[in-house]
Amino acid sequence: MFLDRAKIYVKGGDGGSGVVSFRREKYVAEGGPNGGDGGRGGNVIARADKGLRTLVDYKYKRHYKAERGQHGQGSNKHGKSAKDLILRVPPGTIIKDADTGEILADIVSEDQEVVLARGGRGGRGNARFVSAQNRVPKIAEKGEPGEERWLELELKLLADVGLIGYPNVGKSTLISAVSAAKPKIADYHFTTLVPNLGVVKTEHSSFVIADIPGLIEGAHQGVGLGHEFLRHVERTKMLVHVIDIAALEGRDPLEGFHKINKELELYDPILAKRKQIIAANKIDLPGAEENLEILQEELGDDYEIYSISAVTGKGLKQLVLRMAELVEKIEPEPLKIKNEKRIIKAPEERFTIEKKDGVFVVKGKEIEKHLAMTDFNNEDAVQRFQRILKKMGVEDALREKAISIGDTVQIGEMEFEFTE
Repeated sequence: MFLDRAKIYVKGGDGGSGVVSFRREKYVAEGGPNGGDGGRGGNVIARADKGLRTLVDYKYKRHYKAERGQHGQGSNKHGKSAKDLILRVPPGTIIKDADTGEILADIVSEDQEVVLARGGRGGRGNARFVSAQNRVPKIAEKGEPGEERWLELELKLLADVGLIGYPNVGKSTLISAVSAAKPKIADYHFTTLVPNLGVVKTEHSSFVIADIPGLIEGAHQGVGLGHEFLRHVERTKMLVHVIDIAALEGRDPLEGFHKINKELELYDPILAKRKQIIAANKIDLPGAEENLEILQEELGDDYEIYSISAVTGKGLKQLVLRMAELVEKIEPEPLKIKNEKRIIKAPEERFTIEKKDGVFVVKGKEIEKHLAMTDFNNEDAVQRFQRILKKMGVEDALREKAISIGDTVQIGEMEFEFTE
């Protein structure tokens, strides 16, 4: 199965919680605090794996969550950080934020890694809260929650050469003849429903060739899965336009050539300008020589034309050597993603306050992080949270919003009663 799009949910591991602990040793009265910190939660990381060719694994499993860090212990023992969760993806995978469309990563090289969701830091134990004013702190932090988000994965094949052309012109036969790839081959339209990759080896070099499924008119609008196929042409250094020069389908070779190139131009004008050579296939069949003369007369000044027979092998050596030569010369185009959303992030406010149905709703990443890391069963920890809100200016901002004693304040999922 070939799958080149997937949507997944990822969550970094939560940090382990710090602990409240005091020394309990013989002959040591009122031993000091020795609560250890929690460990960091694991990150969710995407890593390129050249052994993969599809995103099919992400069809059957869509939720990925890294492990949380271990909790701290007494005697100043810190919790162990969790292992990162590695998601292996094929080279050529683009990763986007599903909510904003922001492009987070373009995975192109082997073993390239990108952090998709960071794990939360571990909470601090009470040994970290000792001060001149508080020699026996009875507070510790809970672990920070890990980042979470929905992501869209999109695969664009990383090939040096892309074979394009109408269905049934012999692309699959050609790729099987010049590489070790074994695509499905039969005498009917759309034999190839997914792109095939093959490695072509010459005496001095090698390159990757992709058999892109047959294009038809309207492909740029998605007709015949056009968008699904055309995206795989975007990464190639050059194109080989395969033409049925014997016109076995009754299609005029010259007219078909222009229609396919029109589809490329309508999809992406840059693609239409990419280096392109012509492979006039089925030259061994009746009528092929006459059509080849017409093709050379019309296109010979602008395109290199190689007459070949993918079945008999005629002309393949010259074609392969020329492809290898061009692959060495042509620099890859910088990645340009169609309909890319460029996100310009405005400076984020520390918090916002909005009154809804009589409730003052306070929002902000910093405040919500402190909320998640506070143990509300610990009175000292609650008082510390209140001091944090006051220091951040939340109390003053609420008064500016005309809050009254007894009114309800909501932060995250928790509600509080406003008091002096």
